Amino acid sequence: MPLYFAYGSNMDRDAMRLRCPNSRALGTARLARHRFFIMRSGFASVRRDPHMDVHGVLYDLAFGDIAALDRYEETGRGLYQKISQSILRDGASPVRALLYIGASTQEGAPRGDHLDRIISAARGWNFPDLYITHLLSLAGGANAPANSGGRRAIRLKGV
Repeated sequence: MPLYFAYGSNMDRDAMRLRCPNSRALGTARLARHRFFIMRSGFASVRRDPHMDVHGVLYDLAFGDIAALDRYEETGRGLYQKISQSILRDGASPVRALLYIGASTQEGAPRGDHLDRIISAARGWNFPDLYITHLLSLAGGANAPANSGGRRAIRLKGV
């Protein structure tokens, strides 16, 4: 089964269980040298940024769930495209994983409760405070929850 890196709404355990019932979460991971942002369409994406990392969840994706995930990510309409990237896991070697990136690099405002669900999932996975602060800044939030766990979310080059 292929590995899949979720950084947006698919980090929500219940939603992912409904979309991809035969896939299982392996735990948290990071996409190095990328930044999370909201596209003009109002949905999440990532793009290269040498000073930041994107936190997410690594899944063991069942082959039978790929079509449902493609439909959800609207690859046929061109909203997202699939790529393979190196993903980092604490205490383990980097792995190649599938991820969906937005076709647009233009920034916009979050659609509906899309970002709220992402922030809720990030809190549920105990992502670092600094990363959640970044997510909140996209929604206009000012306060980060207390769950840093001693990890840094944004790393500066050379630090």
